[in-house]
Amino acid sequence: MISLEPISAQLVGHFRAARLAALEDTPTAFGSTLAKESQLSEQDWLQRVSTWNGSLSVCYIAMDEASPCGIAAGKCDDKAPQRAYLLSMWVAPAYRRSGLGTRLVNAVEEWVLNLGVRKLRLRVTSRNSAAIRFYEGCGFVMTGETGPYLNDPALFEYEMAKSLGNLRGR
Repeated sequence: MISLEPISAQLVGHFRAARLAALEDTPTAFGSTLAKESQLSEQDWLQRVSTWNGSLSVCYIAMDEASPCGIAAGKCDDKAPQRAYLLSMWVAPAYRRSGLGTRLVNAVEEWVLNLGVRKLRLRVTSRNSAAIRFYEGCGFVMTGETGPYLNDPALFEYEMAKSLGNLRGR
């Protein structure tokens, strides 16, 4: 059975493995690169775990027994806490179309709702049509906002958003 766990110091090795696998699998889906993150020290990864488990952020790792198979993070804007984002979403290829991606999105949505935020946003690169279709299936819609993708000037990012109901409807 696959469990979703908030990342922790005990899971830092699994978190690192999942993040590096994500960057290798879909390099244009993230704001960082495999080359950059491969150079991070153990202390850097532990700092990330600490940062992603604050009052304004969370990161979940999907674990199939002792193997990481997905990640998703939620973060509220430091200056506008009512503005929340889904970040670092990735599911290992062998687990795609199994419902795991939806479970990860739902976990972030629940976290956001518990903070009182009613809209979740994300950015997706223009070349990532599979992710766009997935997010549309989860209820996200294009906002019309676009921006540059910093790692490749040939690409740009779309903003998508989803209005969230309340916890009773879940």
